[in-house]
Amino acid sequence: MIVFQGVSKKYAGHGAALEEVDFEIDPGEFVSLAGRSGAGKSTIIKLLIGEERPSKGRVFFGQYEVNKLRDNDLPAFRRHIGVVFQDFRLLPTKNAYENVAFALEVAGRPQREIAELVPQVLDMVGLGDKTKNFPNELSGGEQQRVAIARAMIHRPEVIIADEPTGNLDPFHTFEIMKLLEKINQLGTTVLLATHDREVINSLERRVITLDKGRIVRDEKKGKYILV
Repeated sequence: MIVFQGVSKKYAGHGAALEEVDFEIDPGEFVSLAGRSGAGKSTIIKLLIGEERPSKGRVFFGQYEVNKLRDNDLPAFRRHIGVVFQDFRLLPTKNAYENVAFALEVAGRPQREIAELVPQVLDMVGLGDKTKNFPNELSGGEQQRVAIARAMIHRPEVIIADEPTGNLDPFHTFEIMKLLEKINQLGTTVLLATHDREVINSLERRVITLDKGRIVRDEKKGKYILV
């Protein structure tokens, strides 16, 4: 489903963010990208969603060669991918329902379809009783659940979670990781980028470890190990 072939990314004046990165992710996998800040995790995500283009190499997502997509092709392509960020990125003046619905409204989906899909997704993340709550009325964990519901609303093949527990306490971190595992069990591929050692070690899933822009370890049941 996801293939990086000999991918390097260099920024002028900052050296290489990635060097000769190769990996493949199959449909239905749960993969963690591990490494310290600056190791290259976020660069991989930006390349995968077409926000950046590689200096060298090729990036594939299904039938798409991402690095060759034109700018006007990117919005439709990105509906295949749901992205969850550390800082939630919710609209403060919209309630939970409206934050999720907004992603469909932007895509031009009819109101009848929106009214059907949004409650289903909010129920899936355990927020069926919080649809009218605004972000400032929700805990950090609940805000992240809204963000996950928004990422899932297009029923993407892949969920990318970029440090999704970075702003959460241990209790809410556990809740969010269980939710991501549930989403994966329902058939969605999950790519988790994190430097949280405890999160990675508790998953007992595949771990791709990055250090200074290079893959130093790729293990099916990996641990967070940096020498």
